[in-house]
Amino acid sequence: MHMYGNWRSAAAFRVRIALKLKGLAYEETFIDLDAGDQHKPDFRAINPQGAVPALFDGDGPPLTQSLAILDYLEETKGGQRLLPEDARERARSRSLAQLVACDTHPLYVPRVRNFLMEEYGLPKDRMMTFVRHAFTSGLTTLEKRLATEAGTGRFCQGDAVSHADLCLVSLWVGTGIFAVDTAPFPTVKRIAETCLAIPAFAEAHPLRQPGAPQG
Repeated sequence: MHMYGNWRSAAAFRVRIALKLKGLAYEETFIDLDAGDQHKPDFRAINPQGAVPALFDGDGPPLTQSLAILDYLEETKGGQRLLPEDARERARSRSLAQLVACDTHPLYVPRVRNFLMEEYGLPKDRMMTFVRHAFTSGLTTLEKRLATEAGTGRFCQGDAVSHADLCLVSLWVGTGIFAVDTAPFPTVKRIAETCLAIPAFAEAHPLRQPGAPQG
């Protein structure tokens, strides 16, 4: 398998974790988002949206959108199971994953941040206030659900890693990058730290990828 990603991409991070947890061999080509490589014709031919990740597995066009890729890997590959067998538990895991990947993460991606600054002249400090609001809104909902719903265990859904944990960790790591106050979210923190102690999560961490800032 061959994936196009970027060191700081939360979506690529989620897929990278899944590939490592399942023990799947892959190569990753890093697209320089800061240099605008995602807008170049050769990459737009791969993904017309100009976004990462894009995963090639055998013949055919690449797979895009991180949650779709996670489902594909779960349905077609062996290795560690990343969704519960029980239908209701599986739905809860997906619900928590979508809370991050569909409702929170899209609000602070570079194309949104750049549009706010360029189209509306929003100063960077005010744009960062918006970004932190997006993080805090998502984390607040996650914390409430994880702290009160019976399905929570060592991980988001019971005592086994699921797609919800991959998404939670991808959000949590971003709090450090964007200096988000995480004190109000102890349950999220506990689960994130439990996950990051697992080698596959640690090895997939954005700051351990080529192109990431050092020191």
